[in-house]
Amino acid sequence: MAVYEIEPTQLFIKIIKIGVVIILLLIVFFSPMYTIQAGERGVLLTFGKPDQTPKGEGLHFKIPFVQTITVLEVRTVKYETDASSASSDLQTVHTKIAVNYHLVPESVVTVFTNTGLDYSERLINPAVQESVKASTAKFTTEELVTKREIIRDEIETLLIEKLKGRGLIIEAVSITNFDFSESFNQAIEQKVVAEQLKLKSERDLERIKIEADQKIAMAKAEAESIRIQSEALKQSSDILQLRALEKWDGRLPVVTSGGTPFIDITSFTQNTS
Repeated sequence: MAVYEIEPTQLFIKIIKIGVVIILLLIVFFSPMYTIQAGERGVLLTFGKPDQTPKGEGLHFKIPFVQTITVLEVRTVKYETDASSASSDLQTVHTKIAVNYHLVPESVVTVFTNTGLDYSERLINPAVQESVKASTAKFTTEELVTKREIIRDEIETLLIEKLKGRGLIIEAVSITNFDFSESFNQAIEQKVVAEQLKLKSERDLERIKIEADQKIAMAKAEAESIRIQSEALKQSSDILQLRALEKWDGRLPVVTSGGTPFIDITSFTQNTS
């Protein structure tokens, strides 16, 4: 078997190439340059100690092996959570809440230092739970459905107050769902069915009343029509008789016809004279 020896020059060149690649990888991995994107802020850590001035958007420099950068988002973020509470009539209420918020750009260092990166769970979630419990306890279960906007506004007001000064801005709060116990849901369903049946009965009664009124109106119209026709016929008969009298010359008819033979009435008049 043949044995090949590597010349010292070739070995040296190979080592240099490997070294260059390692250096390039180290430069890339521990680059002194970093970029903060739009809608973000950076917290610069020097041996783990945060710089009190957050880094804004753009290109920045850090000391490799000494400084690191942690990026936090300051654009609007949506946070959703479930909250369990009770109504004033002691019904269990399950509420799904959506919160739109953003970090105050100037407060990212404080939030990171005091709370860490999971600030949504540490700050927003407890505040939401307390706000929902305090709000739903003021209303009955039915009012939670009918006064949803009022309850939402109250939860939002409480949430803003509780998170005031914590480096978070609450933009909007939405109640995406209210859910109640199975027994209450069945009671609501039965009530809705009863109301629908009542509404149907009222509509049927109204229809029957309208139909009865229509029949009465038609009967009155028909009676009035008959009366008008009778009056018209009566007036017509009187007029015909009046016209006949106006044209009569005062003499009785000489010949009449009927079931008996014709008789000459003049003969009777002459004889009597």
